Amino acid sequence: MPRVAIVTGAARGLGQEFAVALAGRGCVIAGFDVADQSATQARIDGGFLPVEVDVTDESAVATAVERVAATLGAPGIVVNNAGIYPPIEFEDTTLDDWHRILRLNLDGPFLVTQAALPYLRAQGWGRIVNIVSAAVDLGPPDLVAYTTSKAGLVGFTRALASAVGKDGITVNAIAPGLTHTETAAATTGAHGGFEHVRSLQAIPRTEVPEDVVSTLLYVCDEGSGFLTGQTINVDGGSTRS
Repeated sequence: MPRVAIVTGAARGLGQEFAVALAGRGCVIAGFDVADQSATQARIDGGFLPVEVDVTDESAVATAVERVAATLGAPGIVVNNAGIYPPIEFEDTTLDDWHRILRLNLDGPFLVTQAALPYLRAQGWGRIVNIVSAAVDLGPPDLVAYTTSKAGLVGFTRALASAVGKDGITVNAIAPGLTHTETAAATTGAHGGFEHVRSLQAIPRTEVPEDVVSTLLYVCDEGSGFLTGQTINVDGGSTRS
């Protein structure tokens, strides 16, 4: 039986690439997003269930995971990718901004993982992957709220790995650098972000989604059952020091 994977934020960017790559490895994919996922569905030849869901809504997430289990089968892989990274200077960050960023970037993974966990435990196997950021180590000055949310997700990864390792479930985080996606190009990239990040890297080119996909497939692999609680930086060496 193929593994069933939930990928959040699957409509575009890295989430779309993750969904397509896992489908290429034989997984059946449920994409969670509030945006239209037709572009992702068009790239996957069958085996894709688009689910319109706000991952910060507890009851909606529970219903969505139940729908996945009833339609595709019990999920075994959870990729917590959905997130936002609006550049805001600290002094300009409102409490609403702070809550909005932490709610999607931290509450979302908590809710999706908690709803899916009983299905992983019942199988005695699972892969939970949290997409964090090299910003946790770099500490960019205009991403204080974002960096805080991703640092929290690193802690979530480590502690949850300890809690579920006995059940055959691994929990790992992947920390990309600034990756060239449509969203990044329209925000950070539009203000010289790509050039700045390249200047920090050992590999002097802009990161692309394919650079991250290979690591995702590795941590989700059947043979990666002894890798857990780790944060893997895939950032061209920007955090090597």
